[in-house]
Amino acid sequence: MPKRSRTAEKPESKRKPAPKRPKQDENKAAFDLVQQIIRETEGTSKNPLAVALGRLGGLKGGRARADKLTEEQRSDSARHAAKARWAK
Repeated sequence: MPKRSRTAEKPESKRKPAPKRPKQDENKAAFDLVQQIIRETEGTSKNPLAVALGRLGGLKGGRARADKLTEEQRSDSARHAAKARWAK
């Protein structure tokens, strides 16, 4: 039987090695896994009814406040806002 050459290349394995993960505490690994599952399954959409109610309040809020203020208070508020804008 002929001897094999030591310089012959070895056939490569078809199996890919698993990616290495950093060693960590088992409890931390479990916690991270649960957090990942929560992120994937949690819906990020907002409740359309709550959005509508918030918008409704926001639309009438500034006007309602302005109606309650006196002319002098409105002027002071506008002056303060202008100073803040120009201070930038």
